[in-house]
Amino acid sequence: MRLHIVPGQFMVEHLPHSTFPEDDEWVALIRAPEGLTVIRDASPFAETDRWVGFYGDPGDLDTPGVLAGIVGPVAEAGVPVFVVSTYHSDLVLVPEHRSEVAAGALRDAGHRVEN
Repeated sequence: MRLHIVPGQFMVEHLPHSTFPEDDEWVALIRAPEGLTVIRDASPFAETDRWVGFYGDPGDLDTPGVLAGIVGPVAEAGVPVFVVSTYHSDLVLVPEHRSEVAAGALRDAGHRVEN
């Protein structure tokens, strides 16, 4: 699979008592019983963990194992992931300081990783 490294960096935020953020500066929202998870572009001034995103070429929702084929090699390399799925593909986030390890694991597994 061909994966693109998404320009910029992201931050993952948990808002335990919210159902919607107060602003519209978000990339993805996930609402769950324990609160709202918000994915945002990382501010250059925010002191937070930063995540780098890998995004695959659009695929077919009926194709099994696509996400497992990406997450598996990254997990085997000891890199945590946070995944946001879209209709067309998955955005796989890894901690910025481990992004090179993740990219290497994906290449070793046969994926093409492009900037």
